[in-house]
Amino acid sequence: MKTGSADLPLHGGSAPKWLFERMKRLAREISIAIIISFGKDEFFKRLSDPLWFQSFGCILGFDWHSSGLTTTTTAALKEGLAEETKNLGVFFAGGKGLRGIHTPDDIESVSEKGYLSYDKAKTLINSSRLVAKVDADAVQDGYKIYHHFMVFDRSGNWVVVQQGMNSQRKYARRYHWASYEMESFVKDPHKGVISDQIGKPLNLVDREIEETQSHMVELSRENPRLVIKEIRNIKLPEHHPLYPGDFNISYLEKVLKKTQEFSPGDFENLLLVKGIGEKTLRALALLSNLIYGSPLSFKDPALFSFAHGGKDGYPFPADRKTYDQSIEILKEAIRGARIGELEKFNLIKKLSTIS
Repeated sequence: MKTGSADLPLHGGSAPKWLFERMKRLAREISIAIIISFGKDEFFKRLSDPLWFQSFGCILGFDWHSSGLTTTTTAALKEGLAEETKNLGVFFAGGKGLRGIHTPDDIESVSEKGYLSYDKAKTLINSSRLVAKVDADAVQDGYKIYHHFMVFDRSGNWVVVQQGMNSQRKYARRYHWASYEMESFVKDPHKGVISDQIGKPLNLVDREIEETQSHMVELSRENPRLVIKEIRNIKLPEHHPLYPGDFNISYLEKVLKKTQEFSPGDFENLLLVKGIGEKTLRALALLSNLIYGSPLSFKDPALFSFAHGGKDGYPFPADRKTYDQSIEILKEAIRGARIGELEKFNLIKKLSTIS
């Protein structure tokens, strides 16, 4: 299930070394504390909650409103728990830029080490691809995905935190996904989307346009020449998001030849066809609307906005002494929990209520 997203302004620079080292240590202690006290499922659910994740990044000391919170917080998690993954049964894949592209390789690496079955790895890779395709192409909100980070366990449960950039608006939008309560990747998968700016994206995973999805799949299996002929002959209404110059007819015909050969059985499989992107999907959606009269959705799943404090001095600067004390307190709490003194562990339960 897609559980939410957040819009954040683009900031340059990176976390200073002294801060990032502490972020890794504190991320490690908080994560272990939650897993020991409440279990992996609860840890995954909290990571998939955009408000909790934002609070988590702020506790680690990063900018409350910076796009860098996403990449730095996930990096702190991955590096901070690097030595604990096999003990906790929690693993990480992907990251920013090329690291995100190599998410399948990271998953396969965990499988090759014997921590994950081949079938579970294959399913995780497929889920990773679908999550990326939905936010990159099926929800056309103007944000280009540049960060894809997956957390998973041996049972195949997973969370994805990914981020897209809108270079014109100079904003980034963060998307959170989780496998728990997963019904479908393409039928209204959003549980909650957080955004300071709401637009009118073409939303091809709105549950209310399931008919359109079916017609798009039908069109993808038609003779490409017939589909292209329809596109050339139609007069595009002004309110539609597609215009004759928006796509390359020859490229579209090439892609449609591939979809005809592949013959996708449903909308999920259509998204996974190599070469299918937002313009091809827009073309198929518009044709579905004009030929069959099936509806289009321009509903932005964004619901509400938020604000927190953090690293760059707002509402207060990061305090090294306090930061180190927090790490030591959490370490002591975890040591207590590990030797059975659970009463000492109650002090970290407040962290788990952030939402």
